[in-house]
Amino acid sequence: MALEIPDRRRRADRGYPFFLVPAAVLFTAVIAIPFAMNIGISFTRWQGVGPMTWVGLKNYQRLFHDSVFWSAFWHNVGLVVAMAVVPTVLGLIVAAGLFDFIGKRFGSRTASILRACIYLPQVMPLAVMGVVWGWILAPGDGVLNTVLKDVGLGSLSHDWLGDPNTALFTVMAVMVWIQLGFPVVIFMAGLQRVDPVLHEAASIDGASWWRRFWHITIPQIRPETYVVLLMCTIAALKAFAPIYVLTNGGPGTSTDIPSYYSYQNFFVKTQVGYGAAIATVLTVLTLIVTTVFIVVQGRDQDEER
Repeated sequence: MALEIPDRRRRADRGYPFFLVPAAVLFTAVIAIPFAMNIGISFTRWQGVGPMTWVGLKNYQRLFHDSVFWSAFWHNVGLVVAMAVVPTVLGLIVAAGLFDFIGKRFGSRTASILRACIYLPQVMPLAVMGVVWGWILAPGDGVLNTVLKDVGLGSLSHDWLGDPNTALFTVMAVMVWIQLGFPVVIFMAGLQRVDPVLHEAASIDGASWWRRFWHITIPQIRPETYVVLLMCTIAALKAFAPIYVLTNGGPGTSTDIPSYYSYQNFFVKTQVGYGAAIATVLTVLTLIVTTVFIVVQGRDQDEER
């Protein structure tokens, strides 16, 4: 009888790989095969119809000497700051405020309602938000310029999305507003698992809230910080809809980013091979960033053990 139980477990363990088959098929059909096709197309000159012409590495050589691409790349770095770095810092502060102050003084329900309000831009359609922000930032009778005039600051009214000097920063500000809800939700979930005994002991020893927050809370929620930074960075690297809805990469190329530049070459200029090369480079860059985050997080966890 004692030998039958391990045999049953072995037979049950053999069935687990079959549960991976649907995910493996979906990954192959939706990600692996299209990506392999994209790589193949990137070595060709093709207008989307008609025969393909093999050009080897010429698209990549052109890419690395393309000033528009590198300008778009640095714009994407700005989006990483606006969608990953700033929301992570602000999200941590807002989450701590909701958890430590609002939740304890006004109840967890109030904190939950405020958290839901902050998270709302994450679930709203970007097309709708683009139209709303277009009304707010309109150069003539936009809400922002009208408010500035009403409070006596009419000299600050501006064509926020139409000026090359301010368009990218305006988009970055909008993206901070959109992206903030995700870090707040993740950090508030992480704050719930921080041992309150540590805070009580530090408080008895005379530590201020800020010192407890810096030396106890932040180290305890380090895994959540890695998750937020990784997810938000990936979202920034593949961002497309905000640029498409708000600026179409303009004025000129002042808000162009690689994902939108790839789209332009694919569908507007019908330089499909070159657009595929841009998409391939962007995908490889995303994989590198993801790998670096995972390796750093793994080393950090090993050091804690």
